[in-house]
Amino acid sequence: MGDLAPVAFDIETSGLQEGSVVTVAGFSHQLRNWLVLNTQSRPADRGLLRDELGQYTNKSTELRVVDNEEVLLQTLAQFVDEAIDGDMHYLTAYNGEVWKGGFDLPFLRSACLRNDIPWPFREIPYADMMDAISRFDTNDVRDLVGVYDMLIGDVSYDPFDDSKAAVTAFEQAEWAPLLRHNLADIERTRELAELAGRYVPRSDFSMKNLAPPDIQ
Repeated sequence: MGDLAPVAFDIETSGLQEGSVVTVAGFSHQLRNWLVLNTQSRPADRGLLRDELGQYTNKSTELRVVDNEEVLLQTLAQFVDEAIDGDMHYLTAYNGEVWKGGFDLPFLRSACLRNDIPWPFREIPYADMMDAISRFDTNDVRDLVGVYDMLIGDVSYDPFDDSKAAVTAFEQAEWAPLLRHNLADIERTRELAELAGRYVPRSDFSMKNLAPPDIQ
């Protein structure tokens, strides 16, 4: 939007009940994708998983595999510090955080709190694509997959109809489809951001800074 390039963000979780954790976090950058998988200390072949993801995207895709949510959050924060510049990028998600709602950022805040991890998004602008894409006529379709399919086209490599299946995949240690689903969502979100950047007025992006006021 404007002179800022979108970086799309999405998480998967083990559910919505008490004790649920972040299982995957993904970012889609201008030239690459980056994902981190929390296996909860179960085995996963990072090389094989990374190679499989590479079959579904023309971008360089980096994958990290960690044993728990705390390390996932630490790894995520390191990526943000190294790869996202608030003067060059804005963070975006689809229903990541909207007025009085959203999923990804509220869940991430609680995850950071329970693991005593500092908030990773410091001085980074944010615009939610659910708000921006509402400026298109989508016949009351509001979900990410439905809006993307209507405005851009189908992503054939997503193995799931919705994110609920990602919970089951995590429980059953089905890492490849879980990661493919997250990859599809971050690429969908970034493509929608690029589309909105060409057609939606800048004032309708509802840009805000994600840094809490007491971050120095």
